[in-house]
Amino acid sequence: MITVALPKGALLNGSIRLFQSVGLDFSAFLESSNRQLQITDPTDTAKALLVRAQDVPVYVEYGQAQLGIVGYDVLREKNPQVAHLADLGFGDCRMSVAVKESSSYRSALELPLYGRVASKYVHCAREYFDALDLPVEIVPLYGSVELGPITGMSEAIVDLVSTGRTLRENGLVEIEVLFESTARLIAHPLNYRLDANGLHQWIERVRSTVITMA
Repeated sequence: MITVALPKGALLNGSIRLFQSVGLDFSAFLESSNRQLQITDPTDTAKALLVRAQDVPVYVEYGQAQLGIVGYDVLREKNPQVAHLADLGFGDCRMSVAVKESSSYRSALELPLYGRVASKYVHCAREYFDALDLPVEIVPLYGSVELGPITGMSEAIVDLVSTGRTLRENGLVEIEVLFESTARLIAHPLNYRLDANGLHQWIERVRSTVITMA
Protein backbone atom coordinates (compact mmCIF):
# COMPACT_ATOMS: atom_id res chain seq x y z
CA MET A 1 0.00 0.00 0.00
CA ILE A 2 1.36 3.40 -0.96
CA THR A 3 0.98 6.53 1.16
CA VAL A 4 0.33 9.93 -0.39
CA ALA A 5 0.87 13.30 1.32
CA LEU A 6 -1.83 15.80 0.34
CA PRO A 7 -1.60 19.54 1.04
CA LYS A 8 -4.17 21.42 3.06
CA GLY A 9 -5.38 24.62 1.46
CA ALA A 10 -5.62 25.79 -2.14
CA LEU A 11 -4.21 22.65 -3.77
CA LEU A 12 -6.34 20.11 -1.92
CA ASN A 13 -9.37 20.03 -4.23
CA GLY A 14 -7.27 19.68 -7.35
CA SER A 15 -5.12 17.01 -5.73
CA ILE A 16 -8.14 14.94 -4.74
CA ARG A 17 -9.69 15.28 -8.22
CA LEU A 18 -6.42 14.15 -9.79
CA PHE A 19 -6.20 11.02 -7.66
CA GLN A 20 -9.89 10.28 -8.23
CA SER A 21 -9.13 10.27 -11.96
CA VAL A 22 -6.59 7.47 -11.46
CA GLY A 23 -8.84 5.41 -9.18
CA LEU A 24 -7.91 6.59 -5.68
CA ASP A 25 -10.63 8.31 -3.67
CA PHE A 26 -9.53 10.59 -0.83
CA SER A 27 -12.59 12.85 -1.00
CA ALA A 28 -13.42 12.15 2.66
CA PHE A 29 -10.94 14.92 3.46
CA LEU A 30 -13.42 17.38 1.91
CA GLU A 31 -16.30 16.43 4.21
CA SER A 32 -16.91 19.16 6.78
CA SER A 33 -17.59 16.59 9.51
CA ASN A 34 -14.32 14.74 8.90
CA ARG A 35 -11.46 15.46 11.33
CA GLN A 36 -9.21 12.57 10.32
CA LEU A 37 -5.68 13.38 9.18
CA GLN A 38 -5.09 9.93 7.67
CA ILE A 39 -7.57 7.98 5.57
CA THR A 40 -7.49 4.88 3.41
CA ASP A 41 -8.90 4.72 -0.11
CA PRO A 42 -12.13 2.63 -0.23
CA THR A 43 -10.34 0.07 -2.43
CA ASP A 44 -7.77 -0.41 0.37
CA THR A 45 -5.03 0.36 -2.16
CA ALA A 46 -3.53 3.54 -0.74
CA LYS A 47 -3.48 5.82 2.29
CA ALA A 48 -3.39 9.61 2.31
CA LEU A 49 -2.05 12.03 4.91
CA LEU A 50 -3.50 15.54 5.16
CA VAL A 51 -0.69 17.93 6.10
CA ARG A 52 0.33 21.58 5.83
CA ALA A 53 1.57 22.35 2.33
CA GLN A 54 5.04 23.21 3.67
CA ASP A 55 5.22 19.79 5.36
CA VAL A 56 4.42 17.67 2.29
CA PRO A 57 8.05 17.42 1.11
CA VAL A 58 9.17 16.66 4.66
CA TYR A 59 6.88 13.62 4.91
CA VAL A 60 8.04 12.47 1.47
CA GLU A 61 11.75 13.08 2.12
CA TYR A 62 11.64 11.11 5.37
CA GLY A 63 9.71 8.24 3.82
CA GLN A 64 6.40 8.51 5.69
CA ALA A 65 4.79 9.11 2.29
CA GLN A 66 5.94 7.70 -1.04
CA LEU A 67 4.16 10.34 -3.12
CA GLY A 68 3.13 13.92 -2.49
CA ILE A 69 1.61 16.94 -4.18
CA VAL A 70 3.10 20.32 -3.39
CA GLY A 71 3.48 23.75 -4.95
CA TYR A 72 6.68 24.59 -6.81
CA ASP A 73 7.03 27.57 -4.47
CA VAL A 74 7.48 25.21 -1.51
CA LEU A 75 10.06 23.15 -3.40
CA ARG A 76 12.02 26.29 -4.27
CA GLU A 77 11.91 27.53 -0.69
CA LYS A 78 12.77 24.26 1.06
CA ASN A 79 14.89 22.48 -1.59
CA PRO A 80 14.03 19.03 -0.18
CA GLN A 81 15.72 15.78 -1.19
CA VAL A 82 12.81 14.39 -3.20
CA ALA A 83 12.27 13.20 -6.77
CA HIS A 84 10.49 15.80 -8.92
CA LEU A 85 8.20 13.85 -11.22
CA ALA A 86 5.62 16.03 -12.95
CA ASP A 87 4.12 19.48 -13.34
CA LEU A 88 0.44 18.82 -12.64
CA GLY A 89 -0.81 21.98 -14.33
CA PHE A 90 -3.11 23.34 -11.62
CA GLY A 91 -2.72 25.73 -8.71
CA ASP A 92 -1.25 28.47 -10.90
CA CYS A 93 0.27 31.37 -8.99
CA ARG A 94 3.49 33.38 -8.96
CA MET A 95 6.15 34.55 -6.55
CA SER A 96 6.31 38.32 -6.75
CA VAL A 97 7.88 41.45 -5.33
CA ALA A 98 5.25 44.00 -4.31
CA VAL A 99 5.38 47.53 -2.90
CA LYS A 100 2.92 50.21 -1.83
CA GLU A 101 1.09 51.59 -4.84
CA SER A 102 1.95 55.10 -3.65
CA SER A 103 5.70 54.41 -3.57
CA SER A 104 8.07 55.49 -6.33
CA TYR A 105 9.54 52.00 -6.78
CA ARG A 106 8.56 50.28 -10.01
CA SER A 107 11.30 47.66 -10.27
CA ALA A 108 13.26 45.66 -7.73
CA LEU A 109 16.49 47.41 -8.69
CA GLU A 110 14.98 50.73 -7.60
CA LEU A 111 14.66 49.52 -4.01
CA PRO A 112 17.13 51.20 -1.65
CA LEU A 113 20.40 49.55 -0.67
CA TYR A 114 19.95 47.67 2.63
CA GLY A 115 16.21 48.31 2.48
CA ARG A 116 13.85 45.85 4.15
CA VAL A 117 11.89 43.17 2.33
CA ALA A 118 9.32 41.17 4.32
CA SER A 119 8.60 37.57 3.33
CA LYS A 120 7.71 34.12 4.57
CA TYR A 121 9.75 32.82 1.63
CA VAL A 122 13.10 33.85 3.07
CA HIS A 123 15.25 31.58 0.90
CA CYS A 124 13.51 32.56 -2.35
CA ALA A 125 13.75 36.25 -1.50
CA ARG A 126 17.41 36.00 -0.52
CA GLU A 127 18.30 34.04 -3.66
CA TYR A 128 16.54 36.58 -5.87
CA PHE A 129 18.12 39.69 -4.40
CA ASP A 130 21.54 38.04 -4.27
CA ALA A 131 21.21 37.34 -8.01
CA LEU A 132 20.46 41.04 -8.53
CA ASP A 133 23.52 41.90 -6.39
CA LEU A 134 21.22 44.15 -4.37
CA PRO A 135 21.90 43.99 -0.62
CA VAL A 136 18.64 44.03 1.34
CA GLU A 137 17.50 42.91 4.79
CA ILE A 138 15.02 40.03 4.59
CA VAL A 139 12.48 40.31 7.41
CA PRO A 140 10.84 36.93 8.14
CA LEU A 141 7.07 37.22 8.56
CA TYR A 142 4.67 34.29 8.63
CA GLY A 143 1.32 36.05 8.86
CA SER A 144 -0.01 38.87 6.69
CA VAL A 145 3.17 40.08 5.02
CA GLU A 146 1.18 42.86 3.32
CA LEU A 147 1.39 44.75 6.61
CA GLY A 148 5.13 45.19 6.11
CA PRO A 149 4.90 48.08 3.63
CA ILE A 150 1.59 49.31 5.07
CA THR A 151 3.13 49.89 8.50
CA GLY A 152 6.44 51.11 7.09
CA MET A 153 8.40 48.17 8.49
CA SER A 154 9.57 47.20 5.00
CA GLU A 155 9.85 48.81 1.59
CA ALA A 156 8.63 45.67 -0.19
CA ILE A 157 7.42 42.11 0.21
CA VAL A 158 8.09 38.85 -1.59
CA ASP A 159 4.98 36.70 -1.54
CA LEU A 160 2.87 34.24 -3.47
CA VAL A 161 0.23 35.92 -5.66
CA SER A 162 -2.74 34.27 -7.33
CA THR A 163 -5.37 36.79 -8.44
CA GLY A 164 -3.67 39.84 -6.90
CA ARG A 165 -6.87 40.80 -5.08
CA THR A 166 -5.28 40.84 -1.61
CA LEU A 167 -2.53 43.14 -2.84
CA ARG A 168 -4.98 45.54 -4.48
CA GLU A 169 -7.26 45.66 -1.45
CA ASN A 170 -4.27 46.62 0.69
CA GLY A 171 -2.91 49.25 -1.65
CA LEU A 172 0.01 47.20 -2.96
CA VAL A 173 1.20 46.56 -6.50
CA GLU A 174 3.44 43.90 -8.06
CA ILE A 175 6.68 45.18 -9.57
CA GLU A 176 8.54 41.93 -10.36
CA VAL A 177 7.78 38.22 -10.80
CA LEU A 178 10.45 35.84 -9.46
CA PHE A 179 8.91 32.67 -10.92
CA GLU A 180 5.63 30.95 -11.77
CA SER A 181 4.36 28.15 -9.54
CA THR A 182 2.04 25.18 -10.10
CA ALA A 183 1.34 21.93 -8.26
CA ARG A 184 4.04 19.26 -8.63
CA LEU A 185 4.12 15.50 -8.06
CA ILE A 186 7.05 14.38 -5.91
CA ALA A 187 8.26 11.03 -4.64
CA HIS A 188 10.62 9.54 -2.09
CA PRO A 189 13.82 8.95 -4.15
CA LEU A 190 14.64 5.43 -2.94
CA ASN A 191 11.04 4.23 -3.14
CA TYR A 192 10.90 5.63 -6.66
CA ARG A 193 14.08 3.85 -7.77
CA LEU A 194 12.97 0.55 -6.23
CA ASP A 195 9.37 0.87 -7.48
CA ALA A 196 8.22 0.11 -3.94
CA ASN A 197 4.61 -1.10 -3.70
CA GLY A 198 4.15 -0.67 -7.45
CA LEU A 199 4.78 3.07 -7.23
CA HIS A 200 5.62 3.46 -10.92
CA GLN A 201 2.16 2.36 -12.08
CA TRP A 202 0.53 5.13 -10.06
CA ILE A 203 3.02 7.71 -11.27
CA GLU A 204 2.39 6.76 -14.89
CA ARG A 205 -1.38 6.90 -14.38
CA VAL A 206 -1.05 10.40 -12.95
CA ARG A 207 1.24 11.52 -15.78
CA SER A 208 -1.13 10.10 -18.40
CA THR A 209 -4.07 11.88 -16.80
CA VAL A 210 -2.18 15.20 -16.72
CA ILE A 211 -1.28 14.84 -20.41
CA THR A 212 -4.90 14.05 -21.28
CA MET A 213 -6.17 17.06 -19.34
CA ALA A 214 -3.59 19.47 -20.82
